[in-house]
Amino acid sequence: MADSTVARRVPIKDLVRYYLRLGLLGFGGPVALVGQMERELVAGKGWVTKEEMREGIAVCQSLPGPLAIQVGIWLSYLRGGFWGAWAGGWAFILPNFVIVATLAALYVHFGGLPWVTAIFYGVSPAVIALILHSCYRLTKLGMDDWLQWVLAGVAFAVTVAVRAEVAWIFLASGVVGVLYYGSLLRARAAASTTSSFLIGLPLVAGGADASAATSTMLGKLFVFFLKAGSLTFGSGLVIVPFLEKGLVQQTGWLNEREFLVAVAMGMMSPGPVVITATFVGFLVAGFWGALTATIGIFLPSFLLVLIVAPVLMRYRTNPTVQGFIKGAYAAAIGTILGACVLLGRIAIGDWLTALVTLASLVVLFRWKVSNPLLIACAAVIGLVAYPLLQPGWVFVK
Repeated sequence: MADSTVARRVPIKDLVRYYLRLGLLGFGGPVALVGQMERELVAGKGWVTKEEMREGIAVCQSLPGPLAIQVGIWLSYLRGGFWGAWAGGWAFILPNFVIVATLAALYVHFGGLPWVTAIFYGVSPAVIALILHSCYRLTKLGMDDWLQWVLAGVAFAVTVAVRAEVAWIFLASGVVGVLYYGSLLRARAAASTTSSFLIGLPLVAGGADASAATSTMLGKLFVFFLKAGSLTFGSGLVIVPFLEKGLVQQTGWLNEREFLVAVAMGMMSPGPVVITATFVGFLVAGFWGALTATIGIFLPSFLLVLIVAPVLMRYRTNPTVQGFIKGAYAAAIGTILGACVLLGRIAIGDWLTALVTLASLVVLFRWKVSNPLLIACAAVIGLVAYPLLQPGWVFVK
């Protein structure tokens, strides 16, 4: 789609309306959400171009914090400016916050929700299918040549080998992209600009270590989740090991079972997966704990994107910047596929979950059903099959 056909400005109310809907009905985790944005905003509404979408994914995957919300903030900034980014981003978060906070309140009131494990059993393999389907669309969006596939393959292998998404993969791939696609003979200042907004980002995250008043539980929650949102790279799923170490092993705020239920809530609910923070915050300190944890986990995403976006908009046509984006985008595709393998080890443990994954892929590619309908069907399968099969591996690490 040509740039001339894309609306250069979208009313903030339209951005809010779209992201409220996406936050309410967007299932499948970060990659599925990004794929849905690509499908609806590029091919559907025509609000952004393929190039803008590709740039957003590459840059946001190179930043610490959850991918889906950052891409949403990025696109909102492009079409709504500074205030559009804040409005669109929080509209994306709000529906899921309300849903997860309500579920957390029910969990605390009833002393548990036995059906959560059954729904997780059915939904998690469908989530794998959504990730794979969305990744297929994203490869069509921005994978252009052999070097990008090589970078993606390396990123995939490293992600599977170390069982985590690592920041240096994105940065190293971006450097390779600069060397191959960029022009080293052109303005050196452009290259220094690129490195400044990528390497300088941890300086923003350093604010999380300020020894402010953390004597209260709300203060401790805010600082913990601010660090989580500032210092973890990759998709929302990669934040899980960081949260487990802090919440279960170090602070003891949750036990292993409560933590796994919180992660399941994040995966099963619409919107960004890191909404797990809302559930955790409620278990630790009630409603205000949920609100504090939610603000803490997402605030760095707004700050980081709003720092990077103006710089990239200024230098986006520079060959060095474009080379970095192409390399980082390829690494993003590889790490997403690698994360899918790691998640699959948790989600697929018997013949039924494997069948749900395959059937979901067939349905998505053949009939292109909506994500909420697919998740609803998978949830019903889980509710029916789990009591009958009683698989012992669910929630077992």
